[in-house]
Amino acid sequence: MFLASLRTEVRANLRLALPLIAAQLTFVSMGTVDAIFAGQLGVSELAAVAVGSNIWFLTCVMFMGVGMAVSPIVSQRLGAGQSPALIGRFLRSAMVLSALLGLVWLALMLFAAGPVLTLLDLDARTAGFAREYVFAMAWSAPPLSLCFFLRNGAEAHGMTRVPLAAGLVGLCANALFAWLLMYGHWIFPPMGPEGCGWATVIGSWAMLAVYVGFYLRSRMLRALQLFRPGWPRIDRETLEVLKVGVPVAAIMAAEAWLFCIGALLMARFGADAVAAHQIAINFASLCFMVPTAIGMATAVRVGHAAGAGDRASVALRGRAGILLGIVFAGMSASLMALAPGVIVHVYTDAEHLAGPAARFLAFAAVFQIFDCVQATSNGALRGLKDTRIPMTLTLFAYWVIGMPLAAGLAFWTDVGPAGIWWGFIASLAIAAIGLAARFHARTTFPSRSAR
Repeated sequence: MFLASLRTEVRANLRLALPLIAAQLTFVSMGTVDAIFAGQLGVSELAAVAVGSNIWFLTCVMFMGVGMAVSPIVSQRLGAGQSPALIGRFLRSAMVLSALLGLVWLALMLFAAGPVLTLLDLDARTAGFAREYVFAMAWSAPPLSLCFFLRNGAEAHGMTRVPLAAGLVGLCANALFAWLLMYGHWIFPPMGPEGCGWATVIGSWAMLAVYVGFYLRSRMLRALQLFRPGWPRIDRETLEVLKVGVPVAAIMAAEAWLFCIGALLMARFGADAVAAHQIAINFASLCFMVPTAIGMATAVRVGHAAGAGDRASVALRGRAGILLGIVFAGMSASLMALAPGVIVHVYTDAEHLAGPAARFLAFAAVFQIFDCVQATSNGALRGLKDTRIPMTLTLFAYWVIGMPLAAGLAFWTDVGPAGIWWGFIASLAIAAIGLAARFHARTTFPSRSAR
C-alpha cells in the first residue's frame, strides 16, 4: 500500500517537475547565450560579461528567493479550500510588493555594482565594458522581480508549463536582440557588451508579457482577477511573503556566495586550476537544475497537503520528493564518476586540463548526492513555510564549517586545490543531513519541532 502511494506521488511530482526542469535550463541558458556572443567579440568583452553576469546573479538569487515564498503560501491556501477571490487579493498585494522589491534590486545594481567593479581592479578596457553591461542589465530587475512572483503563483496552481513557455520566449528574445544589438545588425549600431545587457532586459520584459498573458487568458488564473481595477494594499498577510521569503533568499545567497568565493580561492592556484574547476562546477550546476525543480514541485505538493491538514500526505509527498532527488543524484554522480573524460572534452580539447578536471568531477559526483538531498529537503520544508531554521542550518553548514574548512585545507595543508572541494562536500553534507532531519522531525513530531 505504501509503495503504491509512493509511486503515485513520484509520478505526480514528476508531472510538475519536468516542465520546471526545462524552465530552469532556459533561464540558465540566457547567460550562456550572452557568453557565447560576447566571446565572438574578444577576450575583454567575454571577461566583462562573465564578471558582470556574476555580480548580477549574486543579487538575482536573493530576489528570486523572496519570490519563491509565494508558492507555498498560495499552495497552502489552495489546500485549505480558499476561494480564488481571496487568493487573488493576496497575489495582487504580493505583486505590488514584488514591484517595490524590483525597484530596490534596480537601485542596488545601479549604485553598488560600480564600487564592486572598482574593487575587482580589472584592466580599464574590461572594467569599462563590464560597467556598461551591468548598468544596462540592471533594468531587467523590475520585470524579473514581477516574473518571480507570477511564476510561483502559477506553479502553486500546478501550471508549471507557464514558466517553461515564458522561459522559452525570454531565451529567444534574448538571443535575437543580443545578436542584433551586440554586432549592430539591421537598424541597430554595434553596442558590444552593453547591447548584451539590453538584450537581457528585452528578454525579461518578454517573459513578463507571457506571464501576464497567461493570467489574463487561462481560466484558472483569470479567476484570481489579478489585474482588476483598484489599488491593493500591503497588509500583514502580504508581509508573510517577506517572513517566509527572506530566509529563502538568505539560503540561496549563502550557497551562491560559497561557490563564488570558492572560485576566487581557486584562482590562487593558477589559471589551469581555475579552468578545471570551472568545468566541474559548471557541469554540476547544470545537473543541479534538476533537483532544484524537483524541490519546487515538492514545495507545491507539500503545501497543498499542509493546507488541507493532511499530515500523512505531507510526509509522503516530502519523502517522495527527496527520494526523487536521491535517484537523480545517483544517475548524475555515476555519469561524473564513470565518464569524466567525455564531460571534459565537451568543454575543452586542452589535454593538460583533462586530469585536473576529471579529479574535480569525482568530487562533484560526491557532493551532487548531498546537494540533491538538501535541495529537495529544502523544498519540502518550504512547502510547510518552514524557512527560518533551515536558514540557520545552511548558514552554519556553509560559512561556519564549509568555507573555513575549504580555506584551511587548501592553504594550510598539502591537500591543495582539492581542499576547496572537500569544504564544499562537508558543507553540503551537513546541510543535507540537517535539513532532511528537520523535515523528518516536522512530520514525525510536529508539535515539538514546529518552532
